[in-house]
Amino acid sequence: MKLKCQPEDFRVEELTAARAAAKGRFAFYRLTKTDLGTIEAVDAICRRWNLAARQVSYAGLKDRHAVTVQFLAIADGPDRSIQTPRFELEPIGRLDRPYTSQLLIGNRFELIIREMDGPVVAQASAAIDQMAAAGLPNYFDDQRFGSVGRRGEFVASAWMRGDHGRALWLAMAEPNPSDRAAAKAEKAILRDCWGNWTEAKGRLPRSSARSIVTYLVDHPEDFRGAFARLRKDLRMLYFSAFQSHLWNLLLARWLEEICGAGDLVPVRLKLGDFPFPRFIPRDRIDEARRASLTLPSARSPAPVGRLGEAAEAVLSEFGLTWNDLRIKHIKDIFLSKGGRPCLFEAKGLRSEVEDDALHPGRLALRLSFELPKGSYATILVKRITDAAEPPS
Repeated sequence: MKLKCQPEDFRVEELTAARAAAKGRFAFYRLTKTDLGTIEAVDAICRRWNLAARQVSYAGLKDRHAVTVQFLAIADGPDRSIQTPRFELEPIGRLDRPYTSQLLIGNRFELIIREMDGPVVAQASAAIDQMAAAGLPNYFDDQRFGSVGRRGEFVASAWMRGDHGRALWLAMAEPNPSDRAAAKAEKAILRDCWGNWTEAKGRLPRSSARSIVTYLVDHPEDFRGAFARLRKDLRMLYFSAFQSHLWNLLLARWLEEICGAGDLVPVRLKLGDFPFPRFIPRDRIDEARRASLTLPSARSPAPVGRLGEAAEAVLSEFGLTWNDLRIKHIKDIFLSKGGRPCLFEAKGLRSEVEDDALHPGRLALRLSFELPKGSYATILVKRITDAAEPPS
């Protein structure tokens, strides 16, 4: 089975509650991009129009290897468009405030899973039926963890333990499977010269990393100050990734609590196997559909009872307690507060089997559906295609 054989196989369109007007300080745009990340597209827009990153606001990150439509706003932005081979930016009006996730309703998806055979299609159909009855666990999926390097260590975990030097090393020097050639070369220099900042400065090309190393030349032990000079959006990614992983671990414990062992199926995510419900007991289904879990943060009360015990056990594996879940020494970012639903459903789910135009003799499964904001289409895909799920 193959997903995203080509960008056109994965299409996502943002559903927004924003209503463009004729006036307002913030120019409002539709961004359509192909095989390009949101951050990369926004960087290109800022370079084209000589904008500061803080002028641009958007509701979230969209997949790189896909065709995506999302919205963004630019403070005092121009009423004109940009067209490039990989993205198009189209002005559609004005807003009186930045465009944030509060204005996001959800996302509409259309995707194709290719190179399937008859038994696998039957397996997928059975899983779709189970999914309709039990729902899907609202895990944060692999896209959330792109900042996690080859060792699987979290930048934020090191920071919260007070190991600021380790956090900086993980952010700047740890190899990552998604690194491009320039980043690989830069990180290799940093690993080779870590602590010898003068030599590192001399070997690095002009870049944001070199600017941080320049600071370390004059402040060789000030890892806090150096870390604060990393781009704000990257620092936010590091901490949100760790918080999301902790939440996933707690959700797994919650599912094990409400479901029997035979009612769960393991599905492979980037950071390990996680349980998905095949069946939820009838006397627990209403409770499960209403349930939410608090995002781990010292700004929120710690869970109690069995879930509190589970949280304590999960955090102890990282050498942390609930009260440690705060971003000390950095004043411009915070861990998110509030709850996140434990389960979600795919509204309007339709599936259709067709011949695979890219792989003669094989089948393709075309899916279309809508998801609430914050939920991942790839969680749905993994549930219906994972090899651990036997045919019914």
